[in-house]
Amino acid sequence: MRLFWHLQLLSLVALGAAPAYAQGPPPPIHGFNGTIATEATVKAEHKAAHKIAVETADGVEHVYDEAKGVVRHGGNGPLSDLAPGTTVVVHYTADNSAQEIDQVGPGGLSTTEGIVTKIDRGKKSITIRYDNHKIETLKLTDRAAADVGKNIEPDTRIVVYYSEQDGGKVTHYFKKSKG
Repeated sequence: MRLFWHLQLLSLVALGAAPAYAQGPPPPIHGFNGTIATEATVKAEHKAAHKIAVETADGVEHVYDEAKGVVRHGGNGPLSDLAPGTTVVVHYTADNSAQEIDQVGPGGLSTTEGIVTKIDRGKKSITIRYDNHKIETLKLTDRAAADVGKNIEPDTRIVVYYSEQDGGKVTHYFKKSKG
């Protein structure tokens, strides 16, 4: 009887996640073994199945597997407190495993916009010129230095997602601005 109850629960979790799987995982990127990042909004979080369903700004829904040792910035655990509607940045691998989940907003990462003047991946830093002409150099996380913003050139307007750590701003993710 107890086994039957567990099977019913597992079936309900699978049915709840089924619409998100309809699109399937993204195709593998041959020759790529780094981490990809995307900004999205949490649609659902399935703790028992160790999965998170998110919707990107263009309306595409994705489901990511929680990798062992996933890093979470903002909140109290890898997937806890991620209510539907929460804005996150999901860093994932080509096999669709979430490696890092960054909550954006109160209790998580802050954002700012400016023009990138220099990205020094070796020194793990990014220099930004703001609209008020102030120039600031921010640290990059190891993941951001290795995998983020490969298509961004100097003089590109960007959005930076950062946390306040060790007395300075540490950039977790950055992307081209839509504005």
